[in-house]
Amino acid sequence: MTLPRIAVDAMGGDEGVRVMIEGAALARRRHERFKFLLVGDQPAIEQALQRHPNLRAASEILHSDDVISGEDKPSQALRRAKTTSMGMAIHAVKSGDAGAAVSAGNTGALMAISKLALRTMPGIDRPALAALLPTLGDNDVVMLDLGANTDCDTRNLVQFAVMGAAYSRVVTNRTSPRVRLLNIGTEEIKGTDLLRDAATILKSAAEELSIDFDGFTEADKVCQGDVDVVVTDGFSGNIALKAVEGTARFVGDLLRRSFSSSLRSKIGFLISRPATELLKHHLDPNNHNGAAFLGLNGLVVKSHGSANAVGVANAVAVTARLIEENVTERITADLARIGEDSLRFRNEAAGGAA
Repeated sequence: MTLPRIAVDAMGGDEGVRVMIEGAALARRRHERFKFLLVGDQPAIEQALQRHPNLRAASEILHSDDVISGEDKPSQALRRAKTTSMGMAIHAVKSGDAGAAVSAGNTGALMAISKLALRTMPGIDRPALAALLPTLGDNDVVMLDLGANTDCDTRNLVQFAVMGAAYSRVVTNRTSPRVRLLNIGTEEIKGTDLLRDAATILKSAAEELSIDFDGFTEADKVCQGDVDVVVTDGFSGNIALKAVEGTARFVGDLLRRSFSSSLRSKIGFLISRPATELLKHHLDPNNHNGAAFLGLNGLVVKSHGSANAVGVANAVAVTARLIEENVTERITADLARIGEDSLRFRNEAAGGAA
């Protein structure tokens, strides 16, 4: 089965064209059905494609010599949306020339352009940034929002839960994902009124939404493997994500320092190397790369700016799977199951109307 082609912002990320093309080529080698619209500086893309004839045969180039930098403000990016590689990739989704877009560029700019160009889905007030985090369990955990919305109300959190559950069904194959709200404790009395109101709504709608909802989880439980979807506002979610990533780097650096401290430690490293390599693989963000903007009338996926070719390939694979599994249509269907009027009634009854 050939999927709709994926628009790749070839100029995004810390290393730009080289890594983005290598990542797309790796994804293409893994999945022959992938096809691409490569957006960016055509001479640079053509040069990079010389090493990847298989990708060249499955791609079209859309030239753009304008690039959004990491320092550009979202307002500046919006003014150049029609001329930059990022903006043109997103507009290809809007026009139907591509089924989804992938960029490793400026997150704020990507969200601003995506929201303006694609607009939010009916029944969704704000899009959310959702990513996969590794766990001790069999499946990764979907966490959202991770920075798109620093201020959220009860209604937003409920919508995030609906979107996160739809995403989780795609990546975990669970029919009833285990959904929890991120809080400072698991007791019902803990947290803000907004969180408690959202919990009330989700608990009453759990059967209609086909989710397993049991209240709250704490930040130190996110990666335990007993939750499939963690819902929070973008401010708390971004802090939690960076804390998890920082802890992973800390553990890795500490192990390297410990194993190089003495001859005995170096021998110990050789003995335990299979285990440490497994740990390194599990914690490597490239192996969990690809954060999706959910709630838009079109799919946009954000790759880590520092991702290597493996990371970019994984972001492309996430994108393709979301296209293949019709995640946007799933979200629409789930919203319809609880009904806009029902959601508004529950929201007002809980005291958290927008």
